[in-house]
Amino acid sequence: MTHIDQLNRTIKLKGTPKRIISLVPSQTELLVDLGLENSIVGVTKFCIHPENLRKEKTVVGGTKQIKIERIKNLQPDIILCNKEENTKEIIEQLSGVAPIHISDIYNLDDCFELINMYGGIFQVQEKALKVINSIKNEIQKFRAHFQDRIKQKVAYFIWKNPWMVVGSDTFIDFMVTEAGFENVFKNKARYPEITLDDTMLKEADVIFLSSEPFPFNENHVAGLLEKFPNKHIVIVDGELFSWYGSRLLKSYEFFRVLRNKLSS
Repeated sequence: MTHIDQLNRTIKLKGTPKRIISLVPSQTELLVDLGLENSIVGVTKFCIHPENLRKEKTVVGGTKQIKIERIKNLQPDIILCNKEENTKEIIEQLSGVAPIHISDIYNLDDCFELINMYGGIFQVQEKALKVINSIKNEIQKFRAHFQDRIKQKVAYFIWKNPWMVVGSDTFIDFMVTEAGFENVFKNKARYPEITLDDTMLKEADVIFLSSEPFPFNENHVAGLLEKFPNKHIVIVDGELFSWYGSRLLKSYEFFRVLRNKLSS
């Protein structure tokens, strides 16, 4: 049985995988929502949804560092990775342990493709289609309500020391646009380092401080307000801008509340 992953790599499987290791938190959550929780044998320390999972499954490390012997001992049928979240070194370490499926996500079409792929690999096509249709319904409701609204310009911060923001060629940038905002750093690639004196910041109506990967809090908001007293500075749920899969079912309601808050 062969499948193709999102890097166009051929994955050869002996049958439907019954022992799954997921090294990507958003993909772990998706597996659970596809009814595959009992098949998951290994997760990362960052696989926090559902919150009981890390207590019930073997934690095999993080997304950048893994416990290779622990993974081997679990005898997985398949290991699920992501091009951005997991390193080439991890993929090389895992080569030969089990077939590796690698996702590569930049937009909603990529998300839907991945969900469909999992539907086929794990023989849960009907559940995969239901998740996709539910996400599309949330998108449709949001777009119908906000399609004529003016887009505010935003800078989306993901790190401090050094300051780092979201640029183009990222899923977060795509979701910033989906939420109805314009990314002022769209002309820069990936996750550029900047200073707070960057001229592009002057164009932003709003500054978003993501809850992850850097844990921004209200003290950071207060500090930035001293430098930018005329801007909206808001902590946003990073999961709802960066997690693909079934977490998207919650993203658009969050975007609705956020848009209304900033326009009031």
